[in-house]
Formats: sequence, structure tokens, C-alpha cells
Amino acid sequence: MEEKSFDLKTERLGPLPLINHFLSRLELHELFDRAVPTDDERCRIPYAKRLGILLRSIITEREPIYRLGEVVATFAPEGFGLTGEEAEGITDDLIGRALNRLFDADRGTLLTEIVIAVGERFSLSFDELHNDSTTIKFTGQYARAKGRSIRGKKAPWITYGYSKDKRPDLKQLLFILTSTADGGVPVQFRCEAGNASDSRTHEETWDALCRATGRNDFLYVADSKLCNADAMEYIDNHGGRFVTVMPRNRLEDKEFRKWVQDNEPAWEKVADRQNPRKKGGPRDRWFVWKDRLPSSEGWPVIWVFGSLLRLKHAQSRRERIARAKQELGDLAKSCLGPRARKRSRYQVQRQIDEILERLRVVRYIKVSLDTVPEHTFKQERRGRPGPDTKFVRKTKLKWKITWAPREEAISYDHKSDGMYPLLTNDRTLTPKQVLEAHKRQPTIEKRFAQTKSVLEIAPVLLKNEGRVEAFFFLYFVGLLVQSLIEREIRKAMDMEDITDIPLYPEERANHRPTAEQILKLFSLIERHTLLENGDEVQLFEPELTDLQEQVLRLLGCPLTAYRRDS
Repeated sequence: MEEKSFDLKTERLGPLPLINHFLSRLELHELFDRAVPTDDERCRIPYAKRLGILLRSIITEREPIYRLGEVVATFAPEGFGLTGEEAEGITDDLIGRALNRLFDADRGTLLTEIVIAVGERFSLSFDELHNDSTTIKFTGQYARAKGRSIRGKKAPWITYGYSKDKRPDLKQLLFILTSTADGGVPVQFRCEAGNASDSRTHEETWDALCRATGRNDFLYVADSKLCNADAMEYIDNHGGRFVTVMPRNRLEDKEFRKWVQDNEPAWEKVADRQNPRKKGGPRDRWFVWKDRLPSSEGWPVIWVFGSLLRLKHAQSRRERIARAKQELGDLAKSCLGPRARKRSRYQVQRQIDEILERLRVVRYIKVSLDTVPEHTFKQERRGRPGPDTKFVRKTKLKWKITWAPREEAISYDHKSDGMYPLLTNDRTLTPKQVLEAHKRQPTIEKRFAQTKSVLEIAPVLLKNEGRVEAFFFLYFVGLLVQSLIEREIRKAMDMEDITDIPLYPEERANHRPTAEQILKLFSLIERHTLLENGDEVQLFEPELTDLQEQVLRLLGCPLTAYRRDS
């Protein structure tokens, strides 16, 4: 009698069917295949498939490329668009070669095609776009990454610069991103040298957005780095619109803060809501006022005043002054102590200046540096002192540091606490509309946080800077997919009047679901197959919970996505 051998094969599906639903809506595989075609018949896995594997890994697992084969082995092969035989042959070299081909490809055209697909298939609005940049840190020397040419294309320059990660000891790249006000969906991405200035990036970014969206009348919102003559005039001369923050070094800012000492603007209240951080705290009120004078370019200047922002500015100034007094006190003690180190006036003054400048209190504290003589007496000769013993006086000069607050400067700045100017070249916008556009700018900061925390873009372990730029492009696409997931479920919740979904642990309510929480909801889904002597006997499809089915329905993903016959 033949002995039967049974085995249970378990394959993880996780969130891959849901992710594939969005990738198929974008027809991303076809776009990759056109941009990075596979011309060599000896390639067992097309380049487009390889890029799709890495993209799915970025969205789900975020493991290093050298572990990608292990990641694929834990999932059902079709989740990555592979057959069983293809899944067994995944190596880091295969992925690296695909990144080389992506770097060589026309990524500008590919990005434009992706943005067009997003706009058409998800009805995305491009009326208002927000731009900002961050730095991505690198560990390692990258001695050759100095903007060299790789196969005819200029590679990024990985170097030291102003680190927004607060790591000036590490090299970096500038990661420039633009997203829509409609859901914060990324629509444009570029890499620049690690020491590049943000103020020089806006013209090229704006041109790329015009090509991607097919229009130039969108409202371009950016921070104060946009407020430079070249960038603003370029956008204005080409029919564009923008909103930016006017920096403190502009003459218009100085004139207003002087004028407000004796005058009160006719503030218009545009928002009055509860304190977002402290229950029962002061209400959060916002006001706007159109300046009586235009900017030097002739454009409207909108002044904004926030009640909580005023309290924040005043508290920050008090804390910085208090900290400066503590550090000056410690320095004064060290200069007058019994074992004080000998220092020149230049050395002590330099330490004082460093404290005042670091804490930004030069205007608020007046410091005086004087010499204080300290006398000591010593016997002229050795021996027991007597009535005729002579003593010699020795005088040592020590530094005495005194300080006092500049009350007038503190009172002067307090008058304009909580106020800042916005500049726009669109004269049809009301002050309220200008503020509302600016208040949507923090959405892009959340995308940067998502890139660094959820997607874990750093530290970068690749040593070829060409592959690094291609790798960042895939991170941009992964961020775009996650933002589309968030946008779709939130829109569906609004349409069906659903206030929250229990996605948090212990089924706690979540009012604004994120892609991270949604993907975690599906992370443990598995499929089981009963095998008899290696042959399939029965397939056990995954059983979805009511919550999982609700989320799939809200996202427009059919339940059959989690069935093999689909």
C-alpha cells in the first residue's frame, strides 16, 4: 500500500494585493517597461519587473537590496508579479542592474507620464502645488560622487551642506519634492547636490511642473527660499502664480514692524478654533491684513497674525534669554574662580558672542566685560614671618562679566510677536485665500516625515551615486502610491459620512487613516495549500475580517484581489 505524505504550504500575501490594485490602476508596469525596455533576450526577468519588485519592497518591508531575495521568498510570488521560478532567482545584482538602466532612462518623461496617469485615473486636482526640500544623509566617503558623468548623464554630488537632519558631520543630498493640495500627492521630485541652495531650485522645479501638469496657471506655494528676485520674476514673467513667506531681511518687514509700534492694523478674523494641543487652553485665532503698501516688486503683501503664535514667540524669547543668562553666569564664574584660566579679552568676548548668537538674543541682552584686580601677598623671603618680615603684593587681573536686559528691544519686538508677511503676485486672491494656501504647506512636511520614518529612506547603503538617484526615484513613486491610498480612503469616508475607522490597537478610532496603518491591517494575511506527495489537494483562501473588507470596499479594491484565481 502506497504511503501518502501530506504537507501544508503557507504563502504570505500581506498588503501586496492592495498595493497591486493601485499599481495596476496607474499601469505602472507598462510605464516602466516603456522607459526601461528589456532588449536582451538573455534577461530572465525584465527590468520593469525588477523595478516593480524593489518598489513593492519599499512600500511594504523596506529591507536592504541585498536582502530582497529573502523578502520575496516570504511572500506568494505573484504578489511581486513573479512566477515561482523567477522568485528563486532574485539577487541584489539583478536589482542593481535595473537601477543602472533606470538612471540611464529618460526619468523626466517617465515622471511626467506617471503624473498624467495619476491625474486621469484618480481625478487629481493640480490647481495648487506645494514645494519644499529636505536633506537625506549618507554614511561613507563617496569620494567619487562629485557630480561626475556616468554613461553620459550627470550624477548627483553627495557632499556636506546645511543639514536639516542636524547631522553636519554626514554627507547628504537635497531631496526636492512637490505635492498637490488635493490629498498631498507627490507630483514632482528631483535630487540636487548636498550643498545646493534651495533658492536656486525653484525655476527648474516650476518648469518641470508645467510639463507634468500641462499648464502654468497653478498656484505655486513655497517657503521663504522662493522669495528671491530671480525665482519670483521668472515665474511671474511666464504667467505663473505663487505664494511665499517674506523673510525678515526684507525692507518691507522692517518698515511694518516699525509702523506697528504706534499703529494698529485693521485685522480681519479668518479663523477661530479650539486650542489644538491643550484642552481648555487659549483659543487659536488667526487674522489677516493687506498692507497699505505693496512690495518693492509691486505685489500685494498680506500680514498674518496668530494669537497662539504670539504666545509661542514670547515664550521662546523668554526661554532663550533665561538660557543665555545661565550660560553667561557659568562663564562669569569660570573667569572669576580661584583657578581661573588665563584668557585674553578676545577669547572671552568670543565666548560671549557665541552664546548670544547661538541663542539669538543679541538684541535683548547687553553684556559688559571689565577687568577686576585680585591682590595676593607673599613673603619676600622664605621662613617664619616676624615683625620685620616684608611682604610683596602680586596683582592678577580677572575678567568680570555683567549683563542686563534691553527692555526697549524686548518691548519693541513684542509688539509684532505672532505676525509674519506673505507675498503673492496674484492680485485676485483675497487675504484669507492667501493664508489658507499657506496653511496647507505643512502637508508636504508630513510627506518628508513619512519618507524618513515610515519608508526609512536613510541611511542609504548604495555606493554608486547613479543607482542612488534611481533608488530615490522609486522612493518617490512609493510615496506617491501611499499618498493615493490615504487620499482614496479619506475621500470615501467623507462621501459615506464615516467619521472614523478602528485601525488603532484595541480597535480605537482613527479619524484620518494613514497608509502605514492600512497596510499594517493586511500585513498578516496568508494563504495555505495542502499538498499530497507534492501535488495540490486543497487551497485555503484567506478569510478577511469585516474591517478588512470595509477598508477594501472604501479603497475600491475588489475582494477577489485576495484570491488566486483572480
